Amino acid sequence: MNPTLTPFKSRREFLVSTSSGVGALALGSLLAENGLLANDPQSTSLLTPQSSHFSAQAKRCIFIFLAGAPSQLDLFDPKKKLNELHGQPLPESMGKNVRFAFINTKTAMLKGSPRTFTPHGSCGTELSDRLPHLASCVDDMAVIRSMHTDEFNHHPAQLMMNCGVGRLGRPSVGSWLTYGLGSECNNLPSYVVLSAGVGTSGGSSNWTSGFLPSTYRGVPFRTQGEPVLNLKNPPGVSRKDQERSLLALQELNRRRLEITGDSEIANRISSYELAFRMQASAPELLDLSTESQYTLRDYGVDRSEPENKRHRGYSPQAHHAFARNCLLARRLIERGVRFVNLYHASWDHHDALDKDLKYNCSIVDQPVAALLKDLKQRGLLDSTLVVFSGEFGRTPLADNHESSGQKPGRDHHPFAFSSWMAGGGVRGGQVVGKTDELGWAPIKDPVHINDFHATLLHLFGLDHLKLSKKFGGFDVRLTNVGGKVIHKLLI
Repeated sequence: MNPTLTPFKSRREFLVSTSSGVGALALGSLLAENGLLANDPQSTSLLTPQSSHFSAQAKRCIFIFLAGAPSQLDLFDPKKKLNELHGQPLPESMGKNVRFAFINTKTAMLKGSPRTFTPHGSCGTELSDRLPHLASCVDDMAVIRSMHTDEFNHHPAQLMMNCGVGRLGRPSVGSWLTYGLGSECNNLPSYVVLSAGVGTSGGSSNWTSGFLPSTYRGVPFRTQGEPVLNLKNPPGVSRKDQERSLLALQELNRRRLEITGDSEIANRISSYELAFRMQASAPELLDLSTESQYTLRDYGVDRSEPENKRHRGYSPQAHHAFARNCLLARRLIERGVRFVNLYHASWDHHDALDKDLKYNCSIVDQPVAALLKDLKQRGLLDSTLVVFSGEFGRTPLADNHESSGQKPGRDHHPFAFSSWMAGGGVRGGQVVGKTDELGWAPIKDPVHINDFHATLLHLFGLDHLKLSKKFGGFDVRLTNVGGKVIHKLLI
């Protein structure tokens, strides 16, 4: 039995369908340049800028994600009592009905932190001595010490932090934002992904568009050479030649699309269009020669890599790559990109915690602090939300499951961890939430990931209860069936 073919009834339907591809940003404007949209007032794109539900400061977001889960007890949440009880058995009441990734609750021992915590800034927020550069930015940061999640393994927990639930198939935060607000950029994707380190457990599922059109999906950029492979024209092919070929190919694909309604054809058209636009804009984006030596030095772009490669999360030129990504993130939001994911892995320190934490902090501390200061100096921080988080926390218990002769680290801990926000309508210079004296669980102002996402959307003028998409018979949203705005975080 042959399926019924339903052709598109109008040019508007065609344009909307083509906007479901990765390259939708460029489609409408390129067609207009060639007179193909003249006299069509109904033409539209899924990435046309949209009004928010209410006015808000945040216009763009840089989400720094530390995959593997950094230890909040050694970076953001000092625990004097835990240090006093170092080496003591886990209280029996805490171990009941608790599931760990590796720790045996019967032999578990409390583990204090060797790090020194000092108050900084006019606000007096305490940070670890592993973060000297970020310590100079605490007056702009809102540190949340009462985060908690539902997942205790990496992939589902990364999905929950990035997509709101711990399972595949849901749109990411960046996808929801571009779905709700559209794009302010014609020459670059609205949602860009930059990565450094060994890679995340969740991979591309962390920046998927899920059941939303694929135009809302994050587009990974390489930070050296071509940002996207095969972006340049082949030798001997001029831009004018390519434009003529593209328009001819586009017309053939359009006719086929009208006959079949095949969304893959629409995606192909859109990808070609964005690639055409990016041939001029992307190389300029990656060219840092216009940046001052002062800026490059502040970000640490030319930092050398430590000689000792025996660190969890080590990758060649990790320091350079992450610093460059931070600078590129600023350049992307300057050009109107709505959402930038900045990934670094791995922070999964089950052993050799202090040694490997020193290495990883040396990668991120300086560039992230430089990013905050750079945004502020350029007048961009007020409209740019910066987020810094992992997928969960680390236990107040020692973990040496690998028996490698290394000093113990910490196991996965979903019950309590720390994140921070800055800029974009966030009231900086404060600590939100509190955990108990061992850092086991929140005892004041707990912030679930759904609450975190509800607050993030609110900062962009979006009501998380109204930002939804019909899928599988349900109105699905980023915050799943929960979520409340944490008003203490807001200006």
